[in-house]
Amino acid sequence: MKDCTSQYIGGSWVRGGGEELTSIDPYTGKPWARLTAASRADVAQAIGAADQAALDWGRTPGVERGRLMDALADALQENVDVLAEIETRDSGKVYRENKAQIAFAARNYHFHAGNADKLTGETKPLDNPDTVDFTTREPIGVTALITACNSPLSQLANKLAPALAAGNTAVVKPSEHASVSTLEFARLAERVGFPAGVINVVTGATETGDALTSDSRVGKISFTGGVGTARRVAANAAANLVPCVFELGGKSANIIFPDAKLDRAVVGAVAGIFAAGGQTCIAGSRLLVHDSIYDEVVQALAERAGRIRLGNPMDPGTDMGPIAHRAQYESVLTRIEEAVEDGARLVTGGRDEEPTDALFVRPTVFADVTPEMRLAQREVFGPVLAVMRFRDEAEAISIANGTDYGLASGIWTTDITRAHRVAKRLAAGTVWVNTYRTSAAQAPFGGVKRSGYGRERGTEALLEYTRIKNTMIDLSDDERDPFRLGT
Repeated sequence: MKDCTSQYIGGSWVRGGGEELTSIDPYTGKPWARLTAASRADVAQAIGAADQAALDWGRTPGVERGRLMDALADALQENVDVLAEIETRDSGKVYRENKAQIAFAARNYHFHAGNADKLTGETKPLDNPDTVDFTTREPIGVTALITACNSPLSQLANKLAPALAAGNTAVVKPSEHASVSTLEFARLAERVGFPAGVINVVTGATETGDALTSDSRVGKISFTGGVGTARRVAANAAANLVPCVFELGGKSANIIFPDAKLDRAVVGAVAGIFAAGGQTCIAGSRLLVHDSIYDEVVQALAERAGRIRLGNPMDPGTDMGPIAHRAQYESVLTRIEEAVEDGARLVTGGRDEEPTDALFVRPTVFADVTPEMRLAQREVFGPVLAVMRFRDEAEAISIANGTDYGLASGIWTTDITRAHRVAKRLAAGTVWVNTYRTSAAQAPFGGVKRSGYGRERGTEALLEYTRIKNTMIDLSDDERDPFRLGT
């Protein structure tokens, strides 16, 4: 087994003082890596190292921060094969998808490397002409960055790249189910020359996360994961009045109008839910289809879903791998059972009955789902699609907005007026038109409602990791009445 029992703290590798953890390969069902959780003392040490490094890193010229970030991006690209294999062993996601996501992570570091020396403020024209006023953007200090199990390095890039560019230090905690690639990432950061304490990595589960998010030295928390854990993080942060960025779950609606190019829309719907095995927050898990084309689309979905190949995620011929870990696998099967109980029509898929140690769930399509059903309201985080009918544009918008979530959405239409009109009315942080799951380093990403708040990627993410200072200078020579200085 791979030995990953050390934490990266203050530029040194330190064995964790907490419980032993094991990473299970969801395809083989066997342990493949051994880890040790960070104790509370380990976490405190990591935060202390980040705090000690924060002043010097924040004063480091942006061009130098950018140079190190570019070197880190290059190192990610040079090691993409090894890192992608690690993430495949940890999560079961197919190897080629992991390679693409890690390459995208490298792009995010390059993007924000270019922003590191471009943090500007503004001059403010005041009523008093003898007073000059201007703003500057400054780093916050220590950031706590927590990622989920489905795309550790890609999610980390969304957080760490803007944090570093803005001059912050970081303590990173990956999911206990997928920590190995983040530890390997720390070795790359060490190799390219990041100063000790700027990037720290601690591993573990709830106790580690609580210790990290409860420490008053942390100035910003960014968390990707489920709503339940986010509430716990938010409560810890509230005790110290620490601001957060939350990228949480979704129940995203993909809407196909009757004038859409159906072949393209069906491909987009399949990719929207079955890519990454449905284990992505932006999964298009609700497909809303106009009544006039409903039966045709359901049949096409069933045919395409039936052709998806399950297998070894390292095999180039595999389309979809297993569920990431046992608890999530059982949760997905429960959601499928609930859908049947609620009266949804199972078109294809369900539990994989082949004798195997892999945590496979076949690509699953339910038709005749109605808005009140649990499948239409609860996040599955697996390869399960709920297909729903609508009769007109108003009903489609009502159904799409009728959940607690608001992360992403899709519109399939050839009518540009409709595309703009519907996009404006959808309660979602991202709206795709005639595409789905498309990402760009320049484009901000985040949700509304219980899908979270704050934004990742783009210059908007950079601003999340800064605070504004206002400076006001009196240029007048005359003596001022001390009781009228504020006028």
